[in-house]
Formats: sequence, C-alpha cells, structure tokens
Amino acid sequence: MSAEPRINDRIRVPEVRLVGPSGEQVGIVPLAKALELAQEYDLDLVEVAATARPPVCKLMDYGKFKYESAMKAREARKNQAHTVIKEMKLRPKIDPHDYDTKKGHVVRFLKQGDKVKITIMFRGREQSRPELGYRLLQRLAEDVADLGFVESNPKQDGRNMIMVLGPHKKKTEAMAEARQAQEARKAEAKANPGKSQNAAESEDAEGAEEEVEAQAEAPAEA
Repeated sequence: MSAEPRINDRIRVPEVRLVGPSGEQVGIVPLAKALELAQEYDLDLVEVAATARPPVCKLMDYGKFKYESAMKAREARKNQAHTVIKEMKLRPKIDPHDYDTKKGHVVRFLKQGDKVKITIMFRGREQSRPELGYRLLQRLAEDVADLGFVESNPKQDGRNMIMVLGPHKKKTEAMAEARQAQEARKAEAKANPGKSQNAAESEDAEGAEEEVEAQAEAPAEA
C-alpha cells in the first residue's frame, strides 16, 4: 500500500475539513469547493488525515512539500549517530613509547565518541601471567578516565584478555563538536589564507600518519 497521500482529483469523498495554505481552519466544505480554492491559489489539495471524518485536507504546494520532506529525512540520516567499536591491541610487556602511542589512539577514538575494545595478546609463557594484562588494562582505564569508562571489565578470552571502554561523550556530541571545529578552521582560513593553509596541511599529514600507524599496530586476529 502506497504511503503517498491522496491529492487533488484522487480524493474521493463528498466533503473535507479544509486547512488553508497558512494553516488557518477554513472548515468543512464540499470537495468541489476545496478543489476550486486549490485552483484559485495555484496549489494542491492534499489529504493529510485520511481517517478523520470528514478527512482533513490542506492547500499546499505538494511538490515543494515532498522536496523539503526528503531534504529533512536526508539531514536526519546524515546526523544519525552510529556507534563504532574500534580495536587496539597491546602486548603485556609493552614498552613505554608504544604504550603512549597506543594510548593516544584510544584517546582519539574516545574523543570521537567511539567505543574501544582493548585486547591484550599473551604469547608463550606470558599466558601464565594474566595479572600483567589485567594491570595494564587497569592502568589504561585510569589514564583515559576523563574521556571514557570501563563498559566491560577485563576478561580472559583464550590467549587474550579483553576490556571495552565506552566514551563519556555521545557520538552526536562528538560529531557536532567536529563540525564546529571544521567551521572554525574554514573561518580562520578565510581570515589568514597562508597561515591556515599551512596549518591544515600539517594537521592532515599528522592525522594520516596516526591512522596508518594505528592500523599497522593493530593487526587483525587470526
């Protein structure tokens, strides 16, 4: 069954409750009179409440109404927040530099409003020391406590230990802040073309390097 409302001569009732183009209540009028008014205003007669008795119809530009409705639906889909679970893998005896690097990626993911699955990979004799992984996960959770919380406590999963961090900030909030930052950069670029262009190029380069590094340091599990 079509979700499209009936319009103009597709409306088959003797009378309708008519609403004017500005939302004013015209009252109950014969269908022929409503169609006549629609023609005078150069608008469409659109049935907006088919189950009412009599049906409610409104005078409007139906083509414009459909276009605006489609644009609103598109914008709503664009702003929908899809929660993404990122993954970061560490070894229990990770060196300080690598730890700081990976913590930086976790911070970035949480700032973006994404969840992060932290996996500690045990190899060989490390499997007999699960407390090393547990302490490392606790340390990481404490280091990023201002941005995220432990959504799933550390638990052993075969040769790995897993913990999930959830962001304090909602995805929609992170997206809104990202758009504001982008608009601010555009405004600055207009005000200081040379300076802002160099800063943007540097920022893009750093972001690309971080993304490549994150992907390289978090290989997929076998």
